[in-house]
Amino acid sequence: MDNRHTYDYGVIGNCAYTAHIKKDTNIAWMCWPRFDSSFIFGNMIDDEKGGEFSALPAEGNFDSRQYYLENTNVLCTEITSATGKYRVTDFAPRYLQFERSYKPLMLIRKIEPISEHPNIKVICSPVGDYGETVPERSMGSNHIRYIGLDAQVRLTTNISLSYLMKDQEFVLNETKYLVLTFGPPLEADVKETGELFLNRTVNYWHKWVKTASIANFYQKAAIRSALTLKIHQFEDTGAIVAATTTSLPESPGSTRNWDYRFCWMRDTFYTLNAFNNIGHFEELEKYFHYIMNITSAENDRYQPLFGIGGEKDLIEIETNLKGYQGNQPVRVGNQAYEHIQNDVYGQVLLSLLPLYYDQRIIFTERYDSGDLIHKTLGLIEKTMEQTDAGLWEFRNLSQHHCYTYLFHWAGSMAAEKIAVVLKDEKMGKLAKKLGKIAKGKIEQCYSVGKKGYSQAIGTDRMDASCLQLINMNYLDNNSDRAKEHLKAMEKDLKASNGLFYRYKHQDDFGEPETTFLICAFWYVEALACVGRLDEAIEYFDNLVGYSNHVGLLSEDVNEKDGSMWGNFPQAYSHVGLLNAAHRIAKKLDMPDFR
Repeated sequence: MDNRHTYDYGVIGNCAYTAHIKKDTNIAWMCWPRFDSSFIFGNMIDDEKGGEFSALPAEGNFDSRQYYLENTNVLCTEITSATGKYRVTDFAPRYLQFERSYKPLMLIRKIEPISEHPNIKVICSPVGDYGETVPERSMGSNHIRYIGLDAQVRLTTNISLSYLMKDQEFVLNETKYLVLTFGPPLEADVKETGELFLNRTVNYWHKWVKTASIANFYQKAAIRSALTLKIHQFEDTGAIVAATTTSLPESPGSTRNWDYRFCWMRDTFYTLNAFNNIGHFEELEKYFHYIMNITSAENDRYQPLFGIGGEKDLIEIETNLKGYQGNQPVRVGNQAYEHIQNDVYGQVLLSLLPLYYDQRIIFTERYDSGDLIHKTLGLIEKTMEQTDAGLWEFRNLSQHHCYTYLFHWAGSMAAEKIAVVLKDEKMGKLAKKLGKIAKGKIEQCYSVGKKGYSQAIGTDRMDASCLQLINMNYLDNNSDRAKEHLKAMEKDLKASNGLFYRYKHQDDFGEPETTFLICAFWYVEALACVGRLDEAIEYFDNLVGYSNHVGLLSEDVNEKDGSMWGNFPQAYSHVGLLNAAHRIAKKLDMPDFR
């Protein structure tokens, strides 16, 4: 895998924004003021319109090493050049203040010399409106204002402003700080603030990791996945985005370039499961509130995805940006919000179940949400005979998907349990009836010839989503049917090293060229479930190897050369890792460390 394509970025964030920092120190992707706003730095997808924020050696050639401070989302990039060595420490401030999270729209860069006298050039050129707006620079007493953006953007620093205004090189003979702010500027001393915020941010992440329940099975990888998942939550509303990037292609030239800066209902169950597995209830509760807020306002149907502020209309447009490595189109918005995707109702019911059964979660609306449960069950009943686009969001294919019926079944089972707590006999009867109907539909997807469950009623095509029939205990894990179903899935969709295709048939954009990483982790879980634990561990080990230099995972992996593709980092790939690691640890009877 030496020649594989990798994303050479580390990512920082504070649950208000994230930034992708390339190994050359450039901030290549950062959206302000929200995940779904225009980029302020977007060199990742357009090297002309994307702006720049770098601290590079003046002489050009250099070696780079990038790593996280242990158990944090604080990133270090060390640069060694002919004139010396220096370290850039990047972080998004986050810590508790007055019992609330302090998470300003502020990026802090600390540049410190390590050896000799590095000669460097710092360039800070933000842009707006997806590169269409280039602000004017105005010099203040110890800051530069960027005039013409949506809000006041200011760079406060102890570097000579004359050097910065002229993009001029200088000798780094003492530690320098750069604080970029959106909105309220920094008025305090830049050095004191930089060090204070760095220490508090490091301490915050250390405490956050210490309160996570993570077993000693690939614990380092699980911790990195947990930290990555955490910064994909937009704390203001509780929404969790699939990724904070747009239009990184699933494979080169495929045009499968999507905007993932939104919250998908299809992933609710897995994401909440991951947070539950690591014992983090703050994130769970915030996500619960988000789900309840967006679903309570919907009556006719629930969209497959919503904006991070609960926005419904996510109109998809194609920009004139160059695209990642020239891959176009670059899309903003996602037309999938218009799709019919009926598994969302079961996802919502499953996600609400812990509110009624897990006494560790204090949720004031617990006994006031019966109407929402009734409404969601009613939507399952209403859509039971409907075709839909399925969880892969086929744009020109509508079927009776097995996966949809699995969540009709699982959601109905959850509603039965909720009905017991609420003492709602009517709810319980409807849930039981719908569960039985859904089970019958799932059985119609069984292919006698393949000895497994197919993608949809009336087709023999296999689909990785049907691995969940095992993982969600629809099939008895000790049964021959579960074991035969898994073999049927392997025969059609398994790739090398434990990688797994979503499906193999042609869709609206041709035949898929890359494997989908979360499906590989679903496969690992299924192996563990049916007792093939040695294989599960072997493949898990292989899958961890597909991360980049700082342990981050992409959406897709090319089976032939191990290249990373798709949006990055993909929150749900990290969800997959966390859930698979937890499953294996339980099978190995490993205790959680907390």
